[in-house]
Amino acid sequence: MKLKIKWKKKKSIQPSRFDEYLQKLAENETDAISSFFAEFDAHNKLARSEKLKMREDFENALLYYKTSGVPLEKALALLSIENLGGFYIRPPILWYALDDAAKIYPLSMKHGYMSVFRLSVYFKENVVPELLQMALTFTIKRFPTFATTVKKGIFWHYLDTAKHRYSIQPETDIPCRPLRVSRSSSQSFRVIYYNNRVSVEYFHILTDGTGGMVFLKTLTAEYLRLLGADVQNGADIPDINDAPSQSESANEFHRADKTESASGFMDKPAVQMSGKLSRVKPCRVLHFKMDSSSLKLAAKNRNATITAYILALMFVAGKHATDEFEGSVNIQVPINMRKFYPSDTLRNFSMYCGVKLPIGEITGIDDIIPTITLQLEEKTSKQSMNEMLNSTRRMVGAMRYVPMFIKAPVARIGHGFLSDMIFSNTLSNLGVVSMPPGLEEHIDSMDFVLGATLTNRASCAMVTYGDTVTLSISKCTADPSFEERLFELLASDGVKTAVEGTELYED
Repeated sequence: MKLKIKWKKKKSIQPSRFDEYLQKLAENETDAISSFFAEFDAHNKLARSEKLKMREDFENALLYYKTSGVPLEKALALLSIENLGGFYIRPPILWYALDDAAKIYPLSMKHGYMSVFRLSVYFKENVVPELLQMALTFTIKRFPTFATTVKKGIFWHYLDTAKHRYSIQPETDIPCRPLRVSRSSSQSFRVIYYNNRVSVEYFHILTDGTGGMVFLKTLTAEYLRLLGADVQNGADIPDINDAPSQSESANEFHRADKTESASGFMDKPAVQMSGKLSRVKPCRVLHFKMDSSSLKLAAKNRNATITAYILALMFVAGKHATDEFEGSVNIQVPINMRKFYPSDTLRNFSMYCGVKLPIGEITGIDDIIPTITLQLEEKTSKQSMNEMLNSTRRMVGAMRYVPMFIKAPVARIGHGFLSDMIFSNTLSNLGVVSMPPGLEEHIDSMDFVLGATLTNRASCAMVTYGDTVTLSISKCTADPSFEERLFELLASDGVKTAVEGTELYED
């Protein structure tokens, strides 16, 4: 019996774009690239698949430089393998205990909720993904507490070093969606881009707004360096090739002065805005871009700081957006503790206070500003913040030896529902952000977006860059009453405001 054997035709492997590029180079240039990638191999001990992806990242960056007319010698210098340091060759042996504020976050991740916030920078030109990827590859080693994955211990979660290729992604989803931190080696932040915008979204377990801004500014500086800008590092833009300091990963909550009293976290439920809660959260993000000069003048005319002035507008707009007649409106205001205890920690080091007014007393802006100003002075004082810090430390200490399976359900109820219910809204103000002269000419603006909460219909975050103050509103209802009234109030005070943002993600 004769067998007929069918031979499969071997598929011809098409040369890659980089192979075609190499074939057109002179011998001395191919030798330079061979030496370059030999050095890459000597600095990289990642898993084979990860290493191949990272090598492809370098190849794509070299191809971009080629099409942009950058000489090979300069391209290789910009992409110097020295920028990898020893991060990708050393074993992942470090781990980090969570700071006191962060310990509650991973316990409250059910109910579709995760505490995520976003910081964004808008460039004057569209993003070059090939160089943004390289910027992240070079930058991440400088932030070891960010190059981690969340692990579950017996009593608390902790951060474990994760050595892999940290990748950028095009933005295709709603802002501040939960991160999948349960997967092995998953990261607790994401870097995404869209047109001229680069955003970093952080699980609050990693950092607060101050630490997140340091990371974004450093990533931005490295990206612009790769584009050819003259980068000058400063106090809040560390050199990516410097060794991280121990103080940058410090848990600073122990620094509070000891006090007899400790302010609690519980309060009565606050008045919530009306409007059906959306299924998709947030269902819309709006950016109120205000001229800083006209905003300062409006606040000055009302004898208020900018924060007190914006809070007053939020109280009035919030009353307009609710059907309630009784109870109190309570707005959460995060406070950066570094102003009381100077620190360069990149971990969480913020507390908060609640500015509260009975809804019946919210009449006109001028009527409520004195009360708001007084509450801000009292509740954001060092003594009041020390009481909050002591409360945090005592609460964490009390739960120290309680197994996770017992305290997790309690934390989900307490943080997931009660903390939302006692506030009506949030105003988180990062203040003024600046970039060195050689970089600022490439940047158009910045914004700061808070993730959705369970019960609040809106959350507000503010940052100032250049001549623009951007107030971003994360909506959890399609009801537009709050933002429409807010815009009317700003316009009536002569504040020049342009509104940008997304369409509704759902009807």
